[in-house]
Amino acid sequence: MSAPVPLPGFLATLAPLLDHWGYAAVGFLLFVEDFGVPTPGETVLIAASVYAGAGRLNIVAVGLIGLAAAVLGDNLGYGIGRFGGRNLALRFGRYVFLTEARLAKTEAFFTRHGGKIVTVARFIEGLRQANGIIAGITGMPWLRFLAFNALGAALWVGTWTCLGYLAGNHITTIYDQINRYALYLLAAAALLVAALIIRRRYRRRAAAGGK
Repeated sequence: MSAPVPLPGFLATLAPLLDHWGYAAVGFLLFVEDFGVPTPGETVLIAASVYAGAGRLNIVAVGLIGLAAAVLGDNLGYGIGRFGGRNLALRFGRYVFLTEARLAKTEAFFTRHGGKIVTVARFIEGLRQANGIIAGITGMPWLRFLAFNALGAALWVGTWTCLGYLAGNHITTIYDQINRYALYLLAAAALLVAALIIRRRYRRRAAAGGK
């Protein structure tokens, strides 16, 4: 086996884990991250890809294990949300003004647009971990979730394995830039949602005032 390769920047802390556990570390951390457990799943995927680029791991194996773990983890999250999440949401929802009617509206929205959310959420920290649970709570059909989740997982795993494999020591700079733009996109989406909510309330008040 080739000599150990120093991982760049923030990836260096994962070197002992990958040196000892290899593919098992990739599969396990990605799997548990995808149903809400706070683990460095994305980071270990990138680190393993950098190792593969240096000949320490096989990039095809890293990609396939990453894809399988991501899909399985999200589906476990979906099951948690589907079979227990809605009852828990309604039970404790009164503390955050979440009524059954409001949850029903959320379910309808996710059913109409959930596919796009499931696919894109994979690239956004926080949403990636809650993706499956939210889909389950809102009652998104499982086959629809499975298809869009697999698509998002394939794009996400493919992006980071290719970048890690090809970029090597430059991956830290690339990672920082991508996450910076992801935050901008998330902020823009939040502003858009806020603007739509304000617009809807304004129209309701205008309609009520015209009566």
